[in-house]
Amino acid sequence: MSKAEEFAGKVVLVTGSSSGIGEAVARAFDAQGASVVVNSVRSIEQGTRVANSLQSGVYVQGDISLDDDVARLVSTTLETFGRLDVLVNNAGTTQFIPHRDLAAASRDVWREIFEVNVFGTWAMTVAAVDALTASKGCVVNVTSIAGLRTRGSSIPYAASKAALNHQTVLLANVLGPDVRVNAVAPGLIDTPWTEDWEFVRDVVRNTAPMKRTGTPEDIAQMVLALAQNSYATGQVVVIDGGLTII
Repeated sequence: MSKAEEFAGKVVLVTGSSSGIGEAVARAFDAQGASVVVNSVRSIEQGTRVANSLQSGVYVQGDISLDDDVARLVSTTLETFGRLDVLVNNAGTTQFIPHRDLAAASRDVWREIFEVNVFGTWAMTVAAVDALTASKGCVVNVTSIAGLRTRGSSIPYAASKAALNHQTVLLANVLGPDVRVNAVAPGLIDTPWTEDWEFVRDVVRNTAPMKRTGTPEDIAQMVLALAQNSYATGQVVVIDGGLTII
């Protein structure tokens, strides 16, 4: 089987995939022959364009913090393609709050971020687990080095990614051997989220061993690798150009 056929006949659902890392992940699986479900909450036109540009793609609007939308995302995937082999939990949210501004990190902020980054990814995995068990499939969560270090756009965001990292390990333990669960923890990646972070980019370029910021494609390559490797589970793989070893 050639590289381009490695995921032929397989179905991949990527949440938050109308742009940035999620779009790159969708395109990476498409290049390997997979059918791909593209998803976003608001960027409907952009998500539709991404799906239409794939060899076998469909767009499904949905908010992973809403149970009805989660159920519809999975059911539409199964109704359209008849199976699900890979779930990539990429959708996430944040608020940009200086870590020392404790008062600004209100209960409402914590709830909003955890509803998507922790509860939403949990709900997606639970909704998809029967289909993934049937296909001997896998889950790949997109987390962040913010969940491993004292970095991140806000303390609630960093804490949510730490929770997702541990959720990954716990689920890998209980879902194996039928379903593998891994995570990728990106460093600073050039996406619409980070386009105004020039100061942070300079820090990364000057200090990280790779002397550059990452691209969405860098993360997509690792997501693909974790989906391909039938023995990897319970791993949180850091892709940050070496920033966290400094």
